Amino acid sequence: MSIPHILSLGAGVQSSTLALMAAQGYITPMPHCAIFADTQDEPDGVYQYLDWLKTELPFTVYTVTKGCLSKEALRVRGPSKLSGRFYLKHNIPCFVLAPDGKIGLMSRQCTQDFKIEIIRRQLRVLKKGNGWLSIQQWIGISSDEARRMKQSRDVWITNRWPLIELDLSRAGCVAWLKNRGYPIPPRSACRYCPYHDDAYWVELKFEMPVEFEKAVVFEREYQEAYRQATALRGVPFLHRSCIPLDKVDFEASRKTNQGELFTADCTGMCGN
Repeated sequence: MSIPHILSLGAGVQSSTLALMAAQGYITPMPHCAIFADTQDEPDGVYQYLDWLKTELPFTVYTVTKGCLSKEALRVRGPSKLSGRFYLKHNIPCFVLAPDGKIGLMSRQCTQDFKIEIIRRQLRVLKKGNGWLSIQQWIGISSDEARRMKQSRDVWITNRWPLIELDLSRAGCVAWLKNRGYPIPPRSACRYCPYHDDAYWVELKFEMPVEFEKAVVFEREYQEAYRQATALRGVPFLHRSCIPLDKVDFEASRKTNQGELFTADCTGMCGN
């Protein structure tokens, strides 16, 4: 029995290019299917692009979800039986302004809970249902992101990075799409992700104002939930400046912050 190939699809530039290349036979073998892990918090443009992409692919795209990440992130839980404190789960990597004025960064649990584990769960379902012994998972990491390559922790999953094999960068993916007349997908990530760079926040604010307002509202709600979580201290913000999102001067911030925290697409695992 041949090993099935399954694409981890984020509907961003890299994984979409990978899917379309496979559909045209540029990369072989043809995937058995693709899996899109939905946090239910992507900008509407991502879902619209995904709907179009499905019409171009000769293989099934499964959409799987654990629910709405923002709703789960805002849910204050507890009190804990051990500490008696209230707490939050599914940490979003917000910047936290501590009482002493120092800025920290929360750990990121959302990727593991709402992306990696959800895809892994669907792979298990497919493996069991088809009697497969192992699976090869395609991940859309491009050559400029090679440092993000990681082997699977499961012996029955082998990760493959076809864009790395082709030495194709993100810019190369965009060129490949343009040369064939394909639309360029929007950046795939939760609208409120703190890893967005300033260029993306500007795009969201002026080109997708409804999405930007949703991020502003989420930040305020998350701050209130954080305040109720008695195990936590400080105030969380979505922007590195620890200024409310709707008050940030993104152009000034871009001049003082040359490095970009998040410049790629969420192709099944955030930050890829």
